[in-house]
Amino acid sequence: MKLAFALISTLVGLAAGCGDDHDHDHAGHLHKRLYPQTQLTPPSRPLEWGNLNIIHTTDSHGWLLGHQKASFPEPNYSGDFGDFASFVAHMKEIALLKGVDLLLVDSGDLHDGTGLSDGFPPGGVDAHDTNQFIAQLPYDVMAIGNHELYIYANTYDMYTNFVPKLHGRYLSSNVNITVYDKNNNSVSVPVGNRFAKFKTLLGRKVTALGVLYDFTGNDVNTTVQKVEDMVKEAWFAQAIQDEPDFFLLVGHMPVSRDKWPVVFNAVRAVHPHTPIIILGGHTHIRDCNQPDGRSMALESGRYMETVGWMSVNLDKPGSTGNLTFTRRYLDPNRVTYQYHTLTSNWTFDTAHGKSITQGLLDLAEEYDLSYQYGVAPHDFTISQAPYPSENSSLSLFIQKAAPVALTINNTRAGVPNIMITNSGSQRFDVYAGPFTKNDQLTASPFTDAFMYIPNVTYSVASQVLPALNNQGAEERKRGLRSGLALGKLLEEREREMYGRGEVEMVYRRWLREMDEQAKREMSRRATVNGTLGYVTHDSCPGVGDDTYHTALPYYDSPDFIGSNAPANISASDPVDLVFVDFIEDQLLGILNTVQNEKNYTTADVSSYTPILANEVLGLYAERAWNSTNGSS
Repeated sequence: MKLAFALISTLVGLAAGCGDDHDHDHAGHLHKRLYPQTQLTPPSRPLEWGNLNIIHTTDSHGWLLGHQKASFPEPNYSGDFGDFASFVAHMKEIALLKGVDLLLVDSGDLHDGTGLSDGFPPGGVDAHDTNQFIAQLPYDVMAIGNHELYIYANTYDMYTNFVPKLHGRYLSSNVNITVYDKNNNSVSVPVGNRFAKFKTLLGRKVTALGVLYDFTGNDVNTTVQKVEDMVKEAWFAQAIQDEPDFFLLVGHMPVSRDKWPVVFNAVRAVHPHTPIIILGGHTHIRDCNQPDGRSMALESGRYMETVGWMSVNLDKPGSTGNLTFTRRYLDPNRVTYQYHTLTSNWTFDTAHGKSITQGLLDLAEEYDLSYQYGVAPHDFTISQAPYPSENSSLSLFIQKAAPVALTINNTRAGVPNIMITNSGSQRFDVYAGPFTKNDQLTASPFTDAFMYIPNVTYSVASQVLPALNNQGAEERKRGLRSGLALGKLLEEREREMYGRGEVEMVYRRWLREMDEQAKREMSRRATVNGTLGYVTHDSCPGVGDDTYHTALPYYDSPDFIGSNAPANISASDPVDLVFVDFIEDQLLGILNTVQNEKNYTTADVSSYTPILANEVLGLYAERAWNSTNGSS
């Protein structure tokens, strides 16, 4: 075995940082893929292997064709799911040669994110087709995510079509679905299994759980049990009664500032020294901590921008000393994959991996995801450019695209208006180059309707947006004055949004902290001089990032964004106040505080246009980003 491994290792020089003649194209076209014509930074050092090793994915959200744009940091994440399948196959071979265990684990959220998952034709089910490719990989354990629960049809599709493919290893410890049994009676049953007990290839005994955080936004006929109630169940006590070689706690719950300690402490109460591995998700960040000297908790990002790695040298049963863990956050691209598998462009691709890539390309063609609306003249980002600005995707949407798209064939087009939406309506950046159906579904996916209130005096309407944004600021001030950290009302609102599944505030806070840390370490930042990417500071020893990068710049944005003021308008002129239905209740409340002449209710609200929010950018691109139609 050692000789075979040595022979493989002679290929390592071919793997790092070289060009690639593999058939990939990330210039924006989904029908043909060439390797990014950009120099990618190779990993900084080989992985550290233990006698137990884990490859971890989470929050993939349909990003199975990789990130296809040329602007950094996108090329860092340009590997597709076929590439990932080849990587896993090679890593499994290396594990065999080393005589160690290697597990593959996922922490949920397969739905909602790109055209591949969301671009299905009428009558289809979100992620049904993409999940067929995920099921082809040798996952040892998968856990349910909150995005599997927003729509019952998606949950039922998982229950009937996906879960059986995992043969008892798809876990939903605290999540049920209501279905009809063979006698046509409705029964509430786990979507997957409550827990799993199995042995690794080398015979190590594993007890695994699959826990979802306290999610409140699930659809009818699905239930999520609170984590603290789950650990009191008889089945839980039975599941953890016998001591395994290690506990594998997988779940869609962040490893910091949530309820993993509840599960961890329940296990520790029975088994004070058994190794515990926690693999979390949900908040889209790279994070790690060690609850004690015989455990590690890892969270591995989002959108196939991160592949997590954990290794540990397990000791003999009955041991009590600290264990040596390592963790690493890998950039999923072919340079990374080849470096760590000691392969070259000519030896990396497996037949299975190429088959998955081709299948995904065929699916993209079936969904017509390469349909081009126009060509974006430059990058528009959510947080790498200030708002408002020419390079802000928030400015693009509300100040440029919405005023054009929403007035198409609209009898109200000639009436001056103010348009307002929430900044969270934009989910991903818009990059220079072809703007396709896939880009539209990725950047602005939500099917919010646009409503309006007519004949609002401009002097009143112009106060609504500042008041909406000041509401949060005032809550913060009140909270600080009363000695509360963020203010009780704000804290309650954030907790409610988090419960319903909103994680953007956590992810953006992480980006802000990353940027602030980079500014404090300008000398080191200049020394590294890497391409733009994630620079992680977590609570585990050593450097977690596999590849050195320069931190992404970060700019805050308000909760609500609005269109530019109408031209030649006076304070007394009437305007249409246009807004997405998602914020209707908040907006009406604010409108009734900035004036007292009229009490506005839902009876004053009408539909402004049949065009939905997820159509706006495409309609704008067709008119502004085609040949001589315009450039910005």
